[in-house]
Amino acid sequence: MKRIIFFLFIFLLFYSNVYASELETVIIEVEGNVDEHEEYIEKNHPFVEVVATYSTLFNGLAIQGKAEHLKRMHTVDFIKGVHHVQDYQTLPAGTSEETKIQSAPITSDVTGKNIKVAVIDTGVDYNHPDLKENFKGGQDLVDFDEDPMETLPEEGMPTNHGTHVAGIIAANGEMQGIAPDASLYAYRALGPGGFGSTVHVLAALEQAVQDKVDIINLSLGNSVNGPDYPTSVAVNKAVELGIPVVIANGNSGPDPWTVGSPATAADALSVGAVQAPTSVPYLYHEGERKAIQIATMQGATSWDLTKDYKIVQGDKAEELNGKIALFQRDVTTFRDYALEAQRKGAVAVLIYNNEPGPLYGGIENNDGAIKIPVAGISEEDGEWLLNKSEEYIATNHQQLDTTIADFSSRGPVTVNWEIKPDITAPGTAIKSTVPGGYESFNGTSMAAPYVTGAIALLKEAYPSWDVEKIYSALQTTAEPLRTEAGEFHTPSTQGHGLIQPEQALNTRTVIYDGTLEAGKITERHEEKQFNVTIENLSDETQEFTFEYPKQQSGIQWQLPLSFTVEPKEKHELKVQLKVSSSRLPDGVHEGFLTLKEKKENKTYHLPYLFVNQSADQPKIAGIEFDLKPFSEDTYSYNLYATEELKSVAIDLYDPDILTYRGNLIEIEEPTIGTNEGEIPRYKLTPGNYIGRLIVISADGEVQIGEMPITIE
Repeated sequence: MKRIIFFLFIFLLFYSNVYASELETVIIEVEGNVDEHEEYIEKNHPFVEVVATYSTLFNGLAIQGKAEHLKRMHTVDFIKGVHHVQDYQTLPAGTSEETKIQSAPITSDVTGKNIKVAVIDTGVDYNHPDLKENFKGGQDLVDFDEDPMETLPEEGMPTNHGTHVAGIIAANGEMQGIAPDASLYAYRALGPGGFGSTVHVLAALEQAVQDKVDIINLSLGNSVNGPDYPTSVAVNKAVELGIPVVIANGNSGPDPWTVGSPATAADALSVGAVQAPTSVPYLYHEGERKAIQIATMQGATSWDLTKDYKIVQGDKAEELNGKIALFQRDVTTFRDYALEAQRKGAVAVLIYNNEPGPLYGGIENNDGAIKIPVAGISEEDGEWLLNKSEEYIATNHQQLDTTIADFSSRGPVTVNWEIKPDITAPGTAIKSTVPGGYESFNGTSMAAPYVTGAIALLKEAYPSWDVEKIYSALQTTAEPLRTEAGEFHTPSTQGHGLIQPEQALNTRTVIYDGTLEAGKITERHEEKQFNVTIENLSDETQEFTFEYPKQQSGIQWQLPLSFTVEPKEKHELKVQLKVSSSRLPDGVHEGFLTLKEKKENKTYHLPYLFVNQSADQPKIAGIEFDLKPFSEDTYSYNLYATEELKSVAIDLYDPDILTYRGNLIEIEEPTIGTNEGEIPRYKLTPGNYIGRLIVISADGEVQIGEMPITIE
């Protein structure tokens, strides 16, 4: 049975939140002219305030009012949708153990001066001494005001993510960012705890475009691996308007197909994370000779245990003196687990996942109350440790060379089978600004702003370069990384490779359309042709040769063996791929073509990828289920299908005795992409359930997955 990746959002709190507060703000998506709709609302709904309008990247208005007044708008016929569901979040991947490792300094004379950089994130602590000089403004799209400050403790779970991202780009004080003279504009699209909604992200993108920023950074995402999700579409529109958009690829690796929107946007520069040489702690059980990888939580202290300690189930023990407390992830916050264990005398805390895969995260610790290290581990390792309760476990350290970070999300993108990430950058042990000081974090959230800062340098150095040339220069000069066996990591793991900002600033060559994506091969024999353009930026004639790839059954390349490009000229060449489908196994095929420039002895790598017949990607990439806004008797759902399917269904089962309790959703021949629908409330019985997801593919293959579902 193949693995199904999905994200289920059960937020049935819309009306409880509305009625619990004096004012509620929602964003409505509309048809027609937003200015006319604003006038209509002001005239016919005087107790509802229009706090913002959007028409550049999507059509909508942000409205605010008391619950009883908002409810009266349910009959307005120009409203296409009402958005309140929280489904975007920051991408934490743990706190770094080696805080001295930072992004490599760039020695160029350019510093990003007069380049306006938008940071769409949790807001920015613009009072930080390293940021206040470069902070120039922004907006809060969560509370709908002009104050994009990070969430403060009195406002909910505090945040620091956006401040960390901003510092990597343009800190200018005790710490120096990649582009220390760039102008920072903060757009708070993620609220308490780092969560926000699709439309808040869209609204932030829209506002940044209207403010005429030069670059946009998004270190956020969701789990929907598809190219046409709304945020991905909006990102593409922003790029069409001439603004480079840099996006974190996600921290759900190392499995394939884990990149999520908006990093799936075709025109975005999506960034994976590279692990710099460092020392990483892991647990080791001497008797079983078993090693367990751990991911230290953001906000926690370093895992620097020097002795062996007993492992004890944290919620079962009355005291934990001198022991490591083990908890399973549930609704309890990581902070509460840590405080409980610390109160009982634990030396450290381990939290294991409640679903397959490693556990990355962070704890709120701005007050410094948590003094002990806290780390996440996988569900499998946690269950193994449960059987070793009261046994000793050691902390060892592994020395890692430069490689792709294990947590970095992999591609490719479903539906159009594009390579993502496009490029990689340092993403571990990145020290940067946070409210009140500095911390070192890991994540593609840290890699993306490194690239954003590099683009700010390129835009200052070459103001006439368009988005395509900037992206192409960075990809041309990137250095692909190799595995321990000496082979290149696959393109769907690293894109073009590790960014080299100095080389990009001084490159003599730019390769356009150097990502060779052949899509899905469905016929017995198919030919794909790529038009690649080489630009010679130097004053000398350049001579190039392709290194013919190793012969592989079923794959044949036709390449120009040698060609020249005159100074300041472009040369278009044709690259042809022939695939004999029957001679290849089904699935993803990828690698690199090697192009060499003779005089300077430069080597360039062109990644390629195609899918033969079918792949093992998740068939359903996202599910959302919620009480429909402006309604007390209807629920709405949507799910994302990544290929042609016969049917999708979710059945409900009693979690204790596994008795069938009815069908929740059933769709015959769902559309590739987003599928939406509504369910009357009278058809649903409140309770906690196990949802059984049943997917039948076009060829009759059945995939089954399970998820918890709560209907309130």
